[in-house]
Amino acid sequence: MPASLFAALPLLIALLAGAAVPFQAGSNAALGRLLGHPLWAAGVSLLVSLLMLVPALLLMRAPLPQVQQLAHAPWWAWFGGVAGVLYITAALVLTPRLGAAGFIVCVVAGQVLSSLLIDQFGLMGLPERPVNLLRLAGVGMIVLGMIAVQWGTAR
Repeated sequence: MPASLFAALPLLIALLAGAAVPFQAGSNAALGRLLGHPLWAAGVSLLVSLLMLVPALLLMRAPLPQVQQLAHAPWWAWFGGVAGVLYITAALVLTPRLGAAGFIVCVVAGQVLSSLLIDQFGLMGLPERPVNLLRLAGVGMIVLGMIAVQWGTAR
C-alpha cells in the first residue's frame, strides 16, 4: 500500500463513517414511526448497537474491561451515552421534518462548533488546539452552508 494511501486511510474511514450517519437517521426515523414513539426506536437502535458490539469485541479479542476504574471516571465520561440518546432521538423526530440533508447539515454545524470549544479549552482530556482566524472562517463557511441548505429546502 503506497504511503500516501496509508496516510489517507483514516480520512477515508471517517468519511465512510460520516456517510453512514444519514442512513442511521433515516432508518431510526422509520423505526420511530413503526414503533409509535421515538424513544422506543432509540432503545431498539441502541440494542442493535450492543448486539453488533459484542461480536466485534470477541472477534478483536478485546480484553475484559477494568470495571473498577469506572469509580475514577470524570463526571463528563458518562456524557457519551447521554449524547447518543439525544442524537438518536433528535434524528428520529427531526429527520422527517427537515429531511436527511437538512438534519445532517445542522448536526455537522453543531459538531464543528462544539469541537472548536473542545479544542480551544482542551476539554474532555483532549489537547488544546487554539482557535484561529482560519479555523473560524472554515466554521463560518460550514454555518453558512447549513443556512443555505435550510433555505434551499424551505417550502
